[in-house]
Amino acid sequence: MNLNKTIGLLMVIVLGLLIAGPKLGALSDQSLLVVKAAPPGQEPTGELEDEGEADDDSQGEDEDETGDVDAGDGAEENVEGDTGGEDVADEEAAADEAAADEADELVIDEARFASDRLEGRFCSATAQVQFKACRDESRVDFLTALAVCLNIADEAARQNCWTEAQAGRQEDRQLCREQRQARQELCQALGEAPYNPGFDPATFDSDFNNLTTPNPYLPLALGYRWQYVGGDEIVTIEVRPETKLIAGVTCLVVNDVVSVAGQVVEDTDDWLAQAQNGDVYYCGEEVKDFEYFGGDNPLLPELTSIDGSFKAGRDGDKAGLLLPQSPVAGQVFRQEWSPGKAEDTVEVLATSYRFGLDPDLDQFVPPALAEQVCAAADCLVTRDFTPLEPDALEYKYYAAGIGRFLEVNRATGEIVQLVSCNVDPRCETLSAPEGE
Repeated sequence: MNLNKTIGLLMVIVLGLLIAGPKLGALSDQSLLVVKAAPPGQEPTGELEDEGEADDDSQGEDEDETGDVDAGDGAEENVEGDTGGEDVADEEAAADEAAADEADELVIDEARFASDRLEGRFCSATAQVQFKACRDESRVDFLTALAVCLNIADEAARQNCWTEAQAGRQEDRQLCREQRQARQELCQALGEAPYNPGFDPATFDSDFNNLTTPNPYLPLALGYRWQYVGGDEIVTIEVRPETKLIAGVTCLVVNDVVSVAGQVVEDTDDWLAQAQNGDVYYCGEEVKDFEYFGGDNPLLPELTSIDGSFKAGRDGDKAGLLLPQSPVAGQVFRQEWSPGKAEDTVEVLATSYRFGLDPDLDQFVPPALAEQVCAAADCLVTRDFTPLEPDALEYKYYAAGIGRFLEVNRATGEIVQLVSCNVDPRCETLSAPEGE
């Protein structure tokens, strides 16, 4: 048997082991059956393993799933002597579908009673269910990658594709674990109650020319405009003369456009609602990411992603508190809620910021800009993060009457700063960042 046939056979063996995975993951929370690879000529063995160990030892589990690539010299003979492959494949496919249906039912039951087992810890139960969803998604992505690899004609390129698929699988599994940890830590800050923000239409304004209680850190009026510069990007935000009715609440349409070298790379409509008590809520967003490809004539933007889009009331999505009217240091709140898609969260760090009072908050902040808009020591600073990207962390700075004037990437030191606006007289004195 030639090498191509051997590699193809071994990939099929691994695919079979992977497809069996969801059936194993759907067992009760008490135990998990792990099928371990056996040497050639021996039957694989099944052992009961505590689910917590299985979840935490994902690295080892991944190795079990992919380790058979280099095993099994005797497998070639089995394929050559197989005369009823199609019938067996049909039977196995039917069995897999039946087992998958049964597994789905078990997962549903597990989620249904998770809060009871965790004594009302709804937030923690949600984090665990999302962890399982992430694991399943990583499995699907891996299988899809293998399908691509199997259709690469060049042997060396096919093997390289397989290696990259394995590496991607490991990275995805690690990200799932990090996301779970981030969500569990967030539960400690938010509490264990189900996430159910108040979103009663009767408590929101619908006349945006006469707001009941304007938010000092996020002024909203038709025609308001802010422009920011960061690196090679220009960000333009404008409150459009449009509204959108979401879950019975009238929301403003705020357009957010990111351009690089004059080309639009992101065009997002944010939907914001103004509560009568001054809080501003995030009702959802429609995200459109674009790329440009040389050789196109004319050179036009091509839509490549809508990741991050969500809408309150659709598919279980819920609104979030974008900014409270009277923030309190230490306050933590969700800005959006669409599991696996939009989970931005905020912690209030300071409500009376002025440059020179706190070295940590001053880090990467342009002194002249801060002194210009925060002279009264009345600026707001928040820590913005999301469990979806556990390593991403931003500090955002808001000036009363102006809104957000600075974003700082704490990992890289990159900043996006306000350079013009039309919402306050101080906007006229803003200037471009140093070195621009």
